[in-house]
Amino acid sequence: MMNSTNAAEATLRGLGACCAVGNAVLHAILIPDHLEEKFYIGVLFAVGSAVMIVVAVALVIMKRPFVAWLTGALTSLGMIVGFLLSRTVGLPDGYYEPGWEPPYGPLSLIVEGLFVLAFLTWLGGTATAEAAHGPPYRSNQEPIASGRGASKH
Repeated sequence: MMNSTNAAEATLRGLGACCAVGNAVLHAILIPDHLEEKFYIGVLFAVGSAVMIVVAVALVIMKRPFVAWLTGALTSLGMIVGFLLSRTVGLPDGYYEPGWEPPYGPLSLIVEGLFVLAFLTWLGGTATAEAAHGPPYRSNQEPIASGRGASKH
């Protein structure tokens, strides 16, 4: 039987993995055009897509997925910043994109933003779960009775 903490963990990991795959697919679709337009942007899209596929797999299989979550969140934030810069001040080598490039731009921002929100929610849930378990010793440093050798009243 799954408790609510495990269900929340599984739900957040599933959401994160789906967002990571969505992010990878949306950017992979754009790689060929961007390789022609600005090669380095196409390469960044390819690297970002590959990283997010690894993140998706890691979220599903890792027991302790902090590194996967952090990598995905940093990659997503980098993509959001890159998107915003490319539409405002531009990127190196004169790369500037007008508009939102529907549907890819808005969809990318949605999955990237959702990934970051899922990570922050997971992180908050992890901290809350650890706090709920409390320290292994009482404040006066006496061990908590564990059942073995503990007196039964």
